[in-house]
Amino acid sequence: MLNKGLRDEEKIRIDNVLKTLRTLVFVPYPLTSLQKTDIENQLKEFGLNIESLIDYSNGDLIDFLIRLSFDWEQLEQFADILVEFSKAENYNFENKALAIYQYIQQESKVFSFGINTKIASLKTNKK
Repeated sequence: MLNKGLRDEEKIRIDNVLKTLRTLVFVPYPLTSLQKTDIENQLKEFGLNIESLIDYSNGDLIDFLIRLSFDWEQLEQFADILVEFSKAENYNFENKALAIYQYIQQESKVFSFGINTKIASLKTNKK
């Protein structure tokens, strides 16, 4: 377990990478090859890339993010990024995002209407 100072530094680092990813993914699509490269570079900060995102099972991805010390909010942001990235490109990360949202809802012991809405929306889109 990280001590408080290192935990705070890691939280700031994760937040900064997530902010950058959000700005890269929330753009008019389709993404250019340069934007995809920028996304890959940001994912590398977490030890990920697009191919590893495809390969990870939902549970393995969640375990991986937890090992990186993602908190509930960061997990939600990452799931949001996966949903938007799926809209911008022909990747199907909605199932991974849904699994992350459901994990947060179950494990955080706090009911979130926002996350519940995201879960319902993804389930509706799958039908």
